This record gives sequence, structure tokens and C-alpha cells, in this order.
Amino acid sequence: MSAAGASAPHRSIESPQADRFATPAIAQAYLTRTRLIVTLAVMAAGLAVVTIGAAAFGSVHISLMKAVCDAASPDRAILASVRIPRVLLGAAVGAILAAVGAALQALVRNPLAEGGILGISGGGAMGAIVAMVAAAKLGGGSEALVPIGAFVAALLSTFAVYRIALVRGQLEPFTLLLAGVIFNAFWGAAIMLVNSVVNFFFVRTIIFWLMGSFEAPTYREVAITAIAAIGGGAVMIAYARDLNLLSLGDEEAGVLGVEVERLRRMIFIVTSLMIGVAVSVSGIITFVGLIVPHVLRMTIGADHRLLVPASLIGGAAFTVAADLLARTIIAPAELPVGAITALCGGPFFIYILRREGRRSLGF
Repeated sequence: MSAAGASAPHRSIESPQADRFATPAIAQAYLTRTRLIVTLAVMAAGLAVVTIGAAAFGSVHISLMKAVCDAASPDRAILASVRIPRVLLGAAVGAILAAVGAALQALVRNPLAEGGILGISGGGAMGAIVAMVAAAKLGGGSEALVPIGAFVAALLSTFAVYRIALVRGQLEPFTLLLAGVIFNAFWGAAIMLVNSVVNFFFVRTIIFWLMGSFEAPTYREVAITAIAAIGGGAVMIAYARDLNLLSLGDEEAGVLGVEVERLRRMIFIVTSLMIGVAVSVSGIITFVGLIVPHVLRMTIGADHRLLVPASLIGGAAFTVAADLLARTIIAPAELPVGAITALCGGPFFIYILRREGRRSLGF
């Protein structure tokens, strides 16, 4: 190999004409501990403000002071039994969806990758619905079967979309997006088929999964979802350096020591598990994983050592705020939170698609 050929990868990284998404790998040296701590602390403070506001406001007015000080007041009952578990569940689900979006976008080098868009959430919802119906027919409880069914279906959907998007051994971003759209349509049709043959008891639950909601969660559901968010987020943070290097391309990342296929399998399994848990308690909530990581990249940069934990916090705040809007905009009635995120995400998706349409969609 010539000297020029041997130095080509080095030039491709540092050249001004290099892929703009290669910056996470180059910028690793510029992320200081102080910047990391300050950024996450500011975002955590913002999340705390949003969380307190969501607990204080709703379709029924309550006094936080009275709820805290008077154990026998109706305000305490509403706060402890309804508001707090709902807000905590919204935060956990939002953290999952945003972190999954950030990881998938890096993993497949496609800025439009997101659990809902790629059909993963739809697969998880289908698995949860089938598990719920099957458990009821068999006479057993669905507490354990629903998240298991959602995880298995989400994992199968993830790997199916990924395999379809491989063209001559290379991941094709446009094919990935098209496969996700096709799988979304397929899962939607399958869910409608199930909805047409089950009895009326299941119809409302199926609609719940289609539209997304945090209605009447239990603290047990909150705990399971929070464990999935924290555990999955920890795995993604542990592999943040590899996700940065993967932005350079599979070959370059492999040369730099990343086991690309092992990394993809690991992240696909973890993200499918996270989405399976989220879908089993909240239904399909789309676009959180698209909006939050993109906004954060534009504000704090693309280094995944900061982007992944920031996505966990930002996704939690965004989803809690969306749920607050869903509960109050037409109070005392309420909208599905999935409708609010879709109304925000649809125009944002079009904006990203048009912006990237003039360039390659691959990372």
C-alpha cells in the first residue's frame, strides 16, 4: 500500500470535507468533566421544575401545600395515588424513548431512526396485545406475559428491519427507513385485525396501545419502567465511546477497536428490551426519540458520552410536559399523550427529512 493510501483514513477524519457526523469521535478529547456535570445538572434542574409543575397541575386543582401537610386531605390522595405515579411513569418512558432514539441513530447512522418510525414500538405493542389476550383466554394473569411478549416482538421487529436494510452486507439508510415504514403499516394492520376479532372488553385496551397513555399506572409499573430506563441507559453510556467511533463508519470503527457486529447486537437487544417495557405500560408514543436527540445535538453537541445521559433527562422532561399538556388542554377531558408527541413530531420529521434530503441520510 502506498504512503498516500495508508494515510487516507487519517485525512478523511481531520479534513474539513470529512463527514460532519464524524465529529463525535474527534470531539471526545474536548468533553471536560466540568462541562459534563454542569450540562447534566442544568438539565436535571429543568426536569425537576417540569416534574413539580406536572404534579401540581391537572384536570382537578389541588394545593401542593395542603397535599404535603395534611395526610387526610383529598389533595394528598390525588397527589400520591394519581399524579406522582403518572408523572414518574411519563419520565421513565420518555427517558427510554429518547435514549433509544439517540443510540439507534448512531448505530445505523440514520438521523431518522427512532423506535416508533422503525416499527419497533409497533411490534412491541402487537406482542403486548397478543400476550394480554392469550393470558385472558387461558385464565392467567398478564402482568408478566405482557412485557415479555412486547420485548420478544420488539426484538424480532428490530432484527427483521435491520436484516432487510442490509444491501450487499452494508446498511442502507433509505432502505432502513422504508423497511420501518412497511413494518409500521404491517403491525398497524395486524393490531386492527386483532381488534376486529376480540370481544369488546379488549377494544379500549387496544386503542390505548395505539394512541399511548399514562392512565392509572401503579407504582410497580413505575419501578419496572424506571429499572429498564436506568439499566438500559447505563449500558448505552458504557458503550458511548464505541457509538462515537461508529459514526466514522464500520471499517474505521473496526480499525479503532470496535467490535461492530457485537455492538449492534448488544444495542439492538437492549433497545428492544427498553421499548418492550415502555410499550407494555404506555402504548405507542412516537417521535420522542427523534425530537429530543436532534435538539440536544444542536445545543450540546454529538458526543454520546454527554448525548446519551442528556437524552435520558431531556426525554423525561419532554414527555412529562407533553403529558401535562394532554391532561390540561381540554380539561376535564384529556388527550392521549401519543397524540401530543405526534403533533410535535410530524412537522419535525418533515423538517429533518427535507434538511437531510439535500445530503446523504447516512451518519
